[in-house]
Amino acid sequence: MDLINSKSSIKRFGPASFYAKALKIALPVMAQALVQNLVSLIDNFMVSGLGDVKMSGVNISGQIIFLFIVLLSTICTAAGIFMTQFSGAEDSDGMRQSFCFKLWFGIAIAAIFMFACMVFPKKVLSFMVKGNADSGLILEEGAKYLFVIAWTAFPIVLSTIAATSMREIGEVKIPLYISIAATLVNTFFNWVLIYGNLGAPRLEVRGAALATVIARSAEAVSFLAFIALKKPPFAIRASDFFHVNFSLFKQICLRASMSTCSEMLWAVAETITVALYNGRGGSEVVSGMSASFAISNLFFVAFGGIITATSVIVGKSLGRGELENARKEKVWLLNGANVFGVMMTGLGLLTIALVPLVFKNLSGEAQGICKRMVFVMALYMPAWVYINGQFSVSRAGGDTVMGMLVDGISNVFIVIPGIFFMAKFTSLGPVAMYAIIKAVEFPKIFIATIWLKKERWLVNLAAKGLSNP
Repeated sequence: MDLINSKSSIKRFGPASFYAKALKIALPVMAQALVQNLVSLIDNFMVSGLGDVKMSGVNISGQIIFLFIVLLSTICTAAGIFMTQFSGAEDSDGMRQSFCFKLWFGIAIAAIFMFACMVFPKKVLSFMVKGNADSGLILEEGAKYLFVIAWTAFPIVLSTIAATSMREIGEVKIPLYISIAATLVNTFFNWVLIYGNLGAPRLEVRGAALATVIARSAEAVSFLAFIALKKPPFAIRASDFFHVNFSLFKQICLRASMSTCSEMLWAVAETITVALYNGRGGSEVVSGMSASFAISNLFFVAFGGIITATSVIVGKSLGRGELENARKEKVWLLNGANVFGVMMTGLGLLTIALVPLVFKNLSGEAQGICKRMVFVMALYMPAWVYINGQFSVSRAGGDTVMGMLVDGISNVFIVIPGIFFMAKFTSLGPVAMYAIIKAVEFPKIFIATIWLKKERWLVNLAAKGLSNP
């Protein structure tokens, strides 16, 4: 009875000071994501000057990189559940072990990604343009880009692991500063290498890839230098890398297996849907759809903000054993996410005005597709922000089953069959297909709401003594 009364007495919204604390965490993360997405937008802007085909080649390569980054992010998220709770419990050994877990698995997937992209790039990319009228030309350009961009694998791993670890202990400003510097480096070398300025050779799509390699490498070196100098609590010595706490690694793997399956099912579903969209025309479809994601990434930064703020705030409360406080924070954060999502819709609609400015070199058909897609994605923002908040609450307490249940069922039984049905039996264009299939978010929110009420996420993982060898 006391538990029921406790739940019912929680106010829908927290005090202003609570949201100020959440924004203090979220805004630098969003700013960092915005800076990183501006790199992508700048890349797209500069490459779009080469025409629809070359831009399409770069962007189908981006979809393969997307799969790699999703897998890496999933590994970091699983270890980050423990990193955050150990931070709340002030357990530095647990934090170091969580960091080592990220390194071991990050290095492994980077090696696989690099091998696949460099040995058979066309085979890796061919799925993305099946049925496209310009597939041969697009593949040729995509293979050139993918072979060079493969060299970013290890720098991306190091930067992602360092940045996520810093955010998980509440250090959100340094990743922002480093990302700004990397963006400036990337922009400069794009200008130099794509079009052959300052006496450099004109490398076109290879130049865009090489600029990214340089920027990513500089970013990774900056993160490593910061860790070496400032020695945050997760910082490790070379010997720590081989001092594995198998008990903790096993626990992280159990959490990671569920979240990895969930995230990869989502990523594969996204990749399949993009491939089917690309089959609804020629290079104008590929470039138009790709341009829309480059624009929408400017307001998709909301996801990183809500995920990080929720994970850090709720995770630290759980790590300190403050379960009732975590319960209140969950309610306050999710209701705040509703308001935030509506605000991001307004921002998303404003970004449509950027299309003719940033992508003026694309064909009129490509620009039209881009504008319509950005409009649809802006309307879905409240639902996406809210469900990201739900997933973050669940994962903060180590409950990765919810993600597998919600994303797994929807992608396997609704998204993938639904998109294949529309591709085969209808003449719908790519934007209409996208708008229809994304309606799956609403039943996902309903299922997640019911699941969170079971409070399987309300767990203090740090109290289980997993940091002891």
